[in-house]
Amino acid sequence: MQFTSQLLLLHSFFFFFLITSSSSSLSQSNQFCEAGIAESACGTGIPSSSKLLIKGGTVVNAHHQHVADVYVEDGIIVAVDPDINVGDDVNVIDATGKFVMPGGIDPHTHLAIEGLDITSVDDFFSGQAAALAGGTTMHIDFIIPSNGNLSAAFDVYEKKAKKSCMDYGFHVAITKWDEGVSRDMELMVKEKGINSFKFFMAYKGIVMVNDELLLKGFKKCKSLGALAMVHAENGDAVYEGQKKMIELGITGPEGHPLSRPAALEGEATSRAIRLADFINTPLYVVHVMSIDAMEEIAKARKSGQRVIGEPIVSGLALDDSWLWHPDFETAAKYVMSPPIRRLGHDKALQAALASGVLQLVGTDHCTFNSTQKAHGIDDFRKIPNGVNGIEERMHVVWDTMVESGQISVTDYVRITSTECARIFNIYPRKGAILPGSDADIIILNPNASFEITAKSHHSRSDTNVYEGRKGKGKVEVTVAGGRVVWENNELTVAPGTGKYIQMPPFNYLFDGLEKKDAIYLNSLKAPVKRAKSSS
Repeated sequence: MQFTSQLLLLHSFFFFFLITSSSSSLSQSNQFCEAGIAESACGTGIPSSSKLLIKGGTVVNAHHQHVADVYVEDGIIVAVDPDINVGDDVNVIDATGKFVMPGGIDPHTHLAIEGLDITSVDDFFSGQAAALAGGTTMHIDFIIPSNGNLSAAFDVYEKKAKKSCMDYGFHVAITKWDEGVSRDMELMVKEKGINSFKFFMAYKGIVMVNDELLLKGFKKCKSLGALAMVHAENGDAVYEGQKKMIELGITGPEGHPLSRPAALEGEATSRAIRLADFINTPLYVVHVMSIDAMEEIAKARKSGQRVIGEPIVSGLALDDSWLWHPDFETAAKYVMSPPIRRLGHDKALQAALASGVLQLVGTDHCTFNSTQKAHGIDDFRKIPNGVNGIEERMHVVWDTMVESGQISVTDYVRITSTECARIFNIYPRKGAILPGSDADIIILNPNASFEITAKSHHSRSDTNVYEGRKGKGKVEVTVAGGRVVWENNELTVAPGTGKYIQMPPFNYLFDGLEKKDAIYLNSLKAPVKRAKSSS
């Protein structure tokens, strides 16, 4: 999650609807239409046929790949077999020599996030449109309550998501604690399809929670079968670090990483892991950005603790040298929390992802334009935190991890799609190319090249932290819910076509927890029976 120390920003700027045109021939109204704005143009070109055959590609799942055809009807995969024969009413795509994979699932996004008087530039239409152009077909966004009221916040986000053009789910943040929050957590799980709750260990005085609340929240999560998630930074120390930088006259973007070093991420990660172990509940650490945090996760997993570590694309592919760039606009676009780290952390995170110490890749997509970022030109604490990534993730991960030989093609599917579906309990509906699975599919050409630039991306942001990056492995076709939405560099999307995906509790991480509880109770050898004193 991206905030500044003042909840994104203390002041506001007008919410710019920046329309960046695609390099394709797609019309601007079709590419960026949203409910109420050129809506009549939305969906133009969406195939009327509900039947689709993808022929001759190498079908890749998390544990197996083979050459086969994939047949889809009414948004569901019906068959995965060699040489499927169909009638003339079927849309056929030739995938010979290419990989046919489950669409990406991004576990960590912030669309249309509001902080006091400022709103991120990508909403549930533009952000999702960008995702589809990049091969991601589902994301899980964070509901952030403005006053701690979970039910009211859910209603707000439900309305924001009405313009969705692809499937989505929600996590919910816990920012205070009382009986109402406890009851709402139960309501969220049992009636709203929520199976994860996030706790901020940073942003002092705004959304940061203390250890007492963490323990209460972790205990409630365990009882509900919901996954506890943490933003792990020591918020008290960060606050002191920010004051120190200002006192030293360091007010530019470089003050951001200097004020919250990797040691503070490592400390908070260690503390959260130990508290989760004390409660005996699974833990998910979001946006792991440093060696310090990664090593704490590695140690916990080696001991048998159920801890999930989520690196994000910016942490895997970038380093903090950009934050010292002499041009403020360039430097400011890289401000996020925890910060992008110095060179070396990226390679260590890649190795941890390749070896299984870290399990899946998110983005923490939270975009602000250069005008909004400029609010902190004299004080890095007022730069709204956030970088892009929802469109770039699948390409950058392929180029960084597969092209480099660090992981296999099946591992790529696992870390970009399948493991997320398993963790959030929606596998094999999502994250698989199997009969009965949702027809969220991508066709990736390993021999095609890509180039990332703000001039051609589909986000409303006017900057891109991966500007100018080139690589191999291009998503040439995206199918969402059985609809071809990205093909020939053209995006064809319609608001309201995305579905809210309810995610049930008690994922695989909860299996056998009761046995560990029983072992613990048996190990206590207490209470000790003692004779009462006669005096």
